[in-house]
Amino acid sequence: MTDAVAEAGGPPLEEKTLLGHPRGLVVLFFTEMWERFSYYGMRGLLILYLTQHFLFSDDRSSLIYGAYVSLVYVMSILGGMLADRYLGQGKAVTFGAVLLVLGHFGMAFEGTGSKEIASYQGVEFEITLDGRGGDATPIVVSSAGQSEISFADEGKTLIVADPAAVGLPERISVSAYDSRIERQSLYVNILYLSLALIIAGVGFLKPNISTIVGDLYGVGDARRDSGFTLFYMGINLGSLLSALTCGYLGIAYGWKYGFGLAGIGMLLGLVTFITLQHWLEGKADPPDPDKLKQSVFGPINVEWACYLSALGIIGFSILLIMNADYAAPFLGIVGVVMLIALIVYANVRLDTVERPRLFAALYFSLAQIPFWSLFEQAGSSLNLFTDRLVDRELFGMMVPAPMFQFLNAGYIVLFAPLVAWLWTMMAKRRVEPSTPVKFAIGVFGVGLGYLALVGGMNSVGADLMTPVIFIFLIYWIHTMAELMVSPVGLSAMTKLAPARAVGLVMGIWFLYTGLSNTLAGVISAAAGAKTIGGQIVDPAGALGNYISVYSNIAYIAMAIAVVMLLISPIIKGWMKGAD
Repeated sequence: MTDAVAEAGGPPLEEKTLLGHPRGLVVLFFTEMWERFSYYGMRGLLILYLTQHFLFSDDRSSLIYGAYVSLVYVMSILGGMLADRYLGQGKAVTFGAVLLVLGHFGMAFEGTGSKEIASYQGVEFEITLDGRGGDATPIVVSSAGQSEISFADEGKTLIVADPAAVGLPERISVSAYDSRIERQSLYVNILYLSLALIIAGVGFLKPNISTIVGDLYGVGDARRDSGFTLFYMGINLGSLLSALTCGYLGIAYGWKYGFGLAGIGMLLGLVTFITLQHWLEGKADPPDPDKLKQSVFGPINVEWACYLSALGIIGFSILLIMNADYAAPFLGIVGVVMLIALIVYANVRLDTVERPRLFAALYFSLAQIPFWSLFEQAGSSLNLFTDRLVDRELFGMMVPAPMFQFLNAGYIVLFAPLVAWLWTMMAKRRVEPSTPVKFAIGVFGVGLGYLALVGGMNSVGADLMTPVIFIFLIYWIHTMAELMVSPVGLSAMTKLAPARAVGLVMGIWFLYTGLSNTLAGVISAAAGAKTIGGQIVDPAGALGNYISVYSNIAYIAMAIAVVMLLISPIIKGWMKGAD
């Protein structure tokens, strides 16, 4: 009787439900909500933390950021494989959450920060900021006192507002004094370790919690799409809340408070999952519990070997983050090798029906690269631009730049149901765009968003501050473009993957998503500005560089989108029988 009910599209009779869904969905909803709260809360502060607290240059900060975000996706491949073969999703999610808690709380150990120390005619002084974010005032501090400063002549001259207070002349040529950056090695290393712990934690948690959602529903269960929609809402709710809370606390009160709140959020997610895991009713158990107890080496069994593999992930991540210049070339080589391997695999192992479908899956994996490499500027160069060169005053309050990260999640909550309804309506009238066409529209849209922002930049007056409405506009355009790519692409990958290689194909999707984020770091580095003491010294030059870089990437993306549109009939042909 139970099987008959399940096949008819309803829940098994003995299933315990809440609001018509398996009650396990509640566990996963809140666990993922808090995990995304912690992830996006930290991400919104990270680029500013690197440039202002540790005084890394814009280009180095951008490359570190890109390497970090890319590794989050790449390591998800390993976390998914270990869960599928050995640990089971429940143990993998729990272990990943523990690593995430450690990583996020580690970010709260900030030390006193790096210092830019300068010396001019026997007077030693520190160039710093009196706060955090774009509203902080640059100052110099000497043994005699402190004074506000500014920069002139395209950043070549330092202007001291109160020379007598610090024992310096009013105008100092930047080339006339020697300076050095003093960093606290302990806290820099804590930063690297914390980022690596978060990478490993997301790698174990992220792919597996989504898998559990699918496992809650039987074959043909009509509630599946609705369940994933609710789960997706949890992701965006966590993202939205983190931008409004972690982003504000980090700038207004101190980095450690923003990062600490992100850690508290992840701890709540861990407690939720551990406390209510029994609601999953065995859906996340290991595939072979006895195998986990088998010895691998001495007292180390299979389960502990899986956990210890995180040490390798952490060590490799630290190495690549510390040498972020090599992240893009390394992942580029991996991407090319994997592409060649999959083409060979398709021609040797797949039949005439599966082969073109795999080629279509490869196309979508590669086609996402121009989209995500531009979209993911949101946490790096676009975040810095908003902080430094946007008039962020709303309702009489100067809004910290990280808080604008809530726009993407907010727009998704508002417009995703509308887009879903639009596709349904168009499908009924047989005018719904094909998946390749939707992808082309998405890539075109991400380029269009930057052109809209460039238009806002070109409209500024002598104060060089771009109206905040253009930040609202670019996030809206990018969110609408995202809805053409992200859910559509993931759906296409599951349809196109050969039955015996679903995990492999999804791993490829995440690999190229990771590569996209590495390229995002490279683009962000190109858009970077010269800073002294964490402050840009030539706003006009910085604005001109942003206009140049954003215009170029916009036109490139739109040109790629036109090519994608032209070849879309070919890709649609490869998808025959799967779309």
